[in-house]
Amino acid sequence: MGRGSFRLKGQICYSLDKDHIRTVKEGTVVCVDGISQGVFETVPEIYEGLPKEDFGDCLIVPGLTDLHIHAPQYAFRGLGMDLELLEWLETRTFPEEAKYSDLDYAKRAYTLFAEELKRGGTASACVFATLHVPATELLMELLDEAGIRAFVGKVNMDRNSPDFLREESARRSEEDTLLWLKDTADKYALVKPILTPRFIPTCSDELMDRLCGISEAYGLPLQSHLSENRGEIDWVKELCPDSLFYGDAYDKRGALKSPSRTVMAHCVWSGDEEIRLMKERGTFIAHCPQSNTNLSSGIAPVRRFIDEGISVGLGSDVAGGACTGIFRAMADAIQVSKLRWRLVDESQKPLTVEEAFYLGTLGGGAFFGNVGSFEEGYELDALVLDDSRCPHPLELSLKERLERFIYLGYDRCIVGKYVAGRKIF
Repeated sequence: MGRGSFRLKGQICYSLDKDHIRTVKEGTVVCVDGISQGVFETVPEIYEGLPKEDFGDCLIVPGLTDLHIHAPQYAFRGLGMDLELLEWLETRTFPEEAKYSDLDYAKRAYTLFAEELKRGGTASACVFATLHVPATELLMELLDEAGIRAFVGKVNMDRNSPDFLREESARRSEEDTLLWLKDTADKYALVKPILTPRFIPTCSDELMDRLCGISEAYGLPLQSHLSENRGEIDWVKELCPDSLFYGDAYDKRGALKSPSRTVMAHCVWSGDEEIRLMKERGTFIAHCPQSNTNLSSGIAPVRRFIDEGISVGLGSDVAGGACTGIFRAMADAIQVSKLRWRLVDESQKPLTVEEAFYLGTLGGGAFFGNVGSFEEGYELDALVLDDSRCPHPLELSLKERLERFIYLGYDRCIVGKYVAGRKIF
């Protein structure tokens, strides 16, 4: 499945920056060897010989990025939503993730997950697997076959976990991680490894030191969770009394600034010092509005993150979030920001449609490089949206059609998908 050269014609919408969406009626996106050459109202002569697909009145938008999703939790979406984070992990998450020691079970479950991402709007994803090396490698293979660009992480956890889901030591966790990296080095076209300490409560200082050493030696990105839940934050204070705050516990080990980027999910309760530190370290934040609502965690101060210039994207956080759709995450992000503005801090204005669309495309895509736009030089990811399947009697502009789609977000309206210049369907 090689990178292609082609033209896509339709009604085009994409972010120029967080405040501006460019719309082009009957425009053409040109792709050469998997890379966008830009969007044109009149195609330059040099590109006229490329194969063309004309999608008529359909919208064409960049593929979406999910900066935080747990593949093994896909199986129990929508269950345990009356629990808060720590109890939910103990009663739902850990027992389910233990099943992935059985490779047959992992294949059944991960095949469903990979097919879901393939059919939906996600082009790029940062994915948590489990601590099991064979199952993690299987997940990477399935996502690559599905045509999804992904960072996939073998989870590390050596403390405060049940016996059936805990690595025997920091050294053994490091050994298994190095084995996994050796097995998967340059093996897949679209899927790469990312170091994945679950979070501070389940990772000893020694394990964090070893993982950050691997990150430095191999130039690998890192993903984890930060300041999601008040009970979790209090627990970190007990476990790391020498740290000034939760983020500082990561930073003392070097985890907030891996050589190839770090993404921290949630940051619901990040205070001034933690926000300042993430900005200084260049940390990405994965905002997961549906999960933060379902698990009663709170409302992250996304307006402040954006105003501070911190890199932010959206995460579905399945199964804390019950839906893999990033269009849904865009709408959720806008809605919870309105609640925060009205109920918590009137100085933090709600997100706009422009900002939410940016977070789900160009903003989150930046974690993967030049991803999430149709600007020249970006990898060509595209979704073709047939919003006529959601009929209405109105005369709408392209931007209004996009806004409506963000709130309706039906996957059944996605009729075409391209990732890195490859046609998925």
